[in-house]
Amino acid sequence: MFSTKKTKKRNQRRLAILYLLGCLLAVSTALPAYTQSNFLGQFVNIKSVSLFFMTANLAAAIAIWFFPKLIKRLTNYSLTKIVLVFYALALLGLAVSTGPWAALLAIILFTVSVNLLWINMDIAVESFSDNASTGRTRAVYFTFINLGWILAPVAATSLIGYSDYSLPFLIAAALVIPVFLIFAYQKKNLKDKNKYRQEKIGVVIRKMWHNKNLRGIFFISLLLQLFYSSAVVYIPLYLHQNLNMSWSVLGPMFSIMLIPFIIFEIPAGIIADKYLGEKEILTVGFVILIVALFLFSYLSIPLVWLWTLLLFFSRIGASLIEAMRESYFFKLVDAENINQINLFRLAVPLSYILGPGIAFLILSFWPLNYLFLFVAIIMLSGLAFTFSLKDSK
Repeated sequence: MFSTKKTKKRNQRRLAILYLLGCLLAVSTALPAYTQSNFLGQFVNIKSVSLFFMTANLAAAIAIWFFPKLIKRLTNYSLTKIVLVFYALALLGLAVSTGPWAALLAIILFTVSVNLLWINMDIAVESFSDNASTGRTRAVYFTFINLGWILAPVAATSLIGYSDYSLPFLIAAALVIPVFLIFAYQKKNLKDKNKYRQEKIGVVIRKMWHNKNLRGIFFISLLLQLFYSSAVVYIPLYLHQNLNMSWSVLGPMFSIMLIPFIIFEIPAGIIADKYLGEKEILTVGFVILIVALFLFSYLSIPLVWLWTLLLFFSRIGASLIEAMRESYFFKLVDAENINQINLFRLAVPLSYILGPGIAFLILSFWPLNYLFLFVAIIMLSGLAFTFSLKDSK
């Protein structure tokens, strides 16, 4: 009993360190996130921006496919430090890019390293979690991450005002230093001792496909990431270029819109663990998100307060889906199932291939606001996937 309590306290300390690292990494990854599409817009037109993101995320999907073998060979702890170095190099590359090809190479390295880095963090957090409190643990972890995302937009847009797009990339790179140092100093606490399961990726895909719960939550994750790919890439473009909103206005707007991730995820995780399970909360989240996307497509006036309110409303839905996605999936798998975790996180680059691909087609025939209408229609399928899940309560 004493040993169990001691282990639990030790794991709580480890999770606290990972929460801090998650917050710092979130600030670093969010600083470039809302400006990268406009940064690329300096070199190429909006349709080519879509092709840039598709190319970068195809490379990320390939890297994720082979990532489990590297984790098994090098351990998650050692590989995290390596990925951090490549991530910092990518940010420095973005900061000094002066042409489309240099920017494309930097975006590819950035996208690949970001996706792999969050998989490393997923495995680390899951290593020190227990299933009874998975919803709460994942919600707290994502709340710290989202705190970083809230801090970043105002900072990023202010930095653009002082210089050009290079300064947010440089600050993001500088934030890698404390993350790397904390990670190295906490080696004793964070070094993984998992016995990773050896499974071929084809076997993992078949297992996930034939398990309706894993299949359903994967497609729910894909849909959420499809929304994010549309929101992060095309909403800043739409508001800045189509509605002529300045970055001094957009920064505070984007920070306010992310507050629901801080307010709702922890309570949703606790409710899912103790009372309802995930299905009911997922349903509410999808309904809110679908309504918000329909409104995005019809609102064409640059009223700051109205857009801020609508963006805030959309993130209430996204925060509920995100919290329940994490809670449900990590109740089904453990840290040793790195192939399943990798396959689950493959939804991120896949969505950034599908999203820009859909945008490329839509923009060939219609204005940008029609993209949001089309994504809203796709999101309706999220309700069907939600109803197919077996509730955890």
